[in-house]
Amino acid sequence: MSTFAAAVARGKNGWTASELELSGLADIDEVADRLRDVEPDAALSLLFVEADDEYLVILRLDEGEDLRVFGSDSAFAEESRVGALLLGDIEAPALEIDELAAPASSDDEDGDKPAVDPDADPVGDAELIADLGITAHKLLSLCGLEGMLPSDVTAEICQRLGCGDEVEELREA
Repeated sequence: MSTFAAAVARGKNGWTASELELSGLADIDEVADRLRDVEPDAALSLLFVEADDEYLVILRLDEGEDLRVFGSDSAFAEESRVGALLLGDIEAPALEIDELAAPASSDDEDGDKPAVDPDADPVGDAELIADLGITAHKLLSLCGLEGMLPSDVTAEICQRLGCGDEVEELREA
């Protein structure tokens, strides 16, 4: 399973981004340590892990502490070692995908997008970037849309956060 892991950290001088290698890590704590190392004094660090154009995991650290995790689909934990590493300890599910069929909130201006994939089973903390302008509903909608690749979701989120160019440079490197 191919993966792309982009870490973005917001420090005193704005956003920095770097690609992380996840092979050889033993547990989620080691992943969090790698994320902390990107920018040790960062107020906010995010890790976007995309796998095989199917799965997306987002990790968040505030001030290097309080790890929060969201996964676009619980199946990732069953299908790969990296997925099990990132999502294996998550017990509480995200909002049910059926809730996405409910009327969209005012921040969802994309009414003409394809229907939500009913097979998606998002897990973890869907609110992890709500304070950054991406509500749980918006995040779940982005992840659940058929035809929307994890790289598309990452790009849209990063663009909204102001670190889209940094992540795009990583992809092109």
